[in-house]
Amino acid sequence: MQQQLSLNELHEQYRGGLLEKRQFESMLFGMLLENLCQYNTFGWKRDDCIDYLSWLYPRLSKAIDSYKEIGASFESYISALVHWSSREYVFRGTNRSAAEHAAWTARLPDMYVHGIEPDYPEDDSSSGDKPESEPEPKRAKNPRQLLILILKCYYYLSDDLLDRLAPRVGIEKEKLRELVDTLRRQRTERDEQIYLMKERIHSQFYRCIIYEERLKITPKNSSKYLKLKEKTENARRRLETMKKRLAGIRLEATNLQIGNILGIPKGTVDSNLHALKTKMKKDK
Repeated sequence: MQQQLSLNELHEQYRGGLLEKRQFESMLFGMLLENLCQYNTFGWKRDDCIDYLSWLYPRLSKAIDSYKEIGASFESYISALVHWSSREYVFRGTNRSAAEHAAWTARLPDMYVHGIEPDYPEDDSSSGDKPESEPEPKRAKNPRQLLILILKCYYYLSDDLLDRLAPRVGIEKEKLRELVDTLRRQRTERDEQIYLMKERIHSQFYRCIIYEERLKITPKNSSKYLKLKEKTENARRRLETMKKRLAGIRLEATNLQIGNILGIPKGTVDSNLHALKTKMKKDK
């Protein structure tokens, strides 16, 4: 039985031209899936591991290219990548609903906040008994204002939340999704720029970690230590600069885009959002 090659040995084969990049990525993915238990600090089941690696897979290609700039062993680099990205993956998952709710309610007046997520009776088809009448979520007092607000905050809203908001607006779920999808298509270029910037921030974050780990094992007062310390400080400053740039980018749709989708003047969108903003200030 042939002994399985290590990550470092596979990388050497890739660098030597014995493996194409797609082959190398595929083998790397397989090895991570097979050995993920050593990184699995969250008690994931196999399906959870596959979900995480599927999320990580698009980043592996960039990680392979970025490694040349790092200098640590490839196996250590991938270990750090998995170690920190798995925590990011869990953080994103556990905070998705909370972040979504916080971003949404920060823009919503009290008239819409309460009852956004009504309790729906469970569908128990196996019992054969159906309640005589199921309570439906109440329609918003001003559905057009709510619709404009939904489109304004489209970036923060999942399809699940859109489905729950549709009855409040008084339109079909499919129609609301269609409106949001149209807005997403119009903003594809900007959203891709935001996505790429986030990816660069993630890569820079891992680079900082690698530098810091190498700094710990490098003898102090040596020339190598001083050079590495300077690289680490520069990497941290660059990371902060990138985060500030991302924070300065508006994620919301423009009022003109919303008006075009709904077939109403931009001024109408302006006035509705201004009215909501005014009401929120009064209610505070």
